[in-house]
Amino acid sequence: QVQLVESEGGLVQAGGSLRLSCAASGSIFRFNFMGWYRQVPGKQRELVAVIDSGGTANYADSVKGRFTISRDNAKNTVSLEMNSLKPDDTAVYYCNARGVAATRPYDYWGQGTQVTVSS
Repeated sequence: QVQLVESEGGLVQAGGSLRLSCAASGSIFRFNFMGWYRQVPGKQRELVAVIDSGGTANYADSVKGRFTISRDNAKNTVSLEMNSLKPDDTAVYYCNARGVAATRPYDYWGQGTQVTVSS
C-alpha cells in the first residue's frame, strides 16, 4: 500500500511564500508522475503542477512563474515552492502520485493541507 503524507500548509499574507512537501511510502519504487492539486469548496479539484520521473514539469497557467515543483526520486518526495501568493491561491492542496506499475494503473492521494492567503 502507498501513503502520501503532506506537510502542514498555513496562513500567509498576499505576496508571501510557502513550501509544501509530500513524502510517499509504500510498494512502488518510483512514481511515474507526482503532483499537486488544489480544491476550494464548491469547485472541482484542479491541477496545480505535475512532474514526471525525469524531472519534466507542467504547471497550471494561473501559477506559472510563481510556483515551482520539484521531486527527489531517491526519497520519493515532491515539493511545491509557492511564491508571490495571492488570495486566489487559497485552497486545500493535495499531493498526488499516479502511473502504471506492473501493467496496473495507480492513483494515490494525500489527505490534503489547507493553504490560506490573506489580502
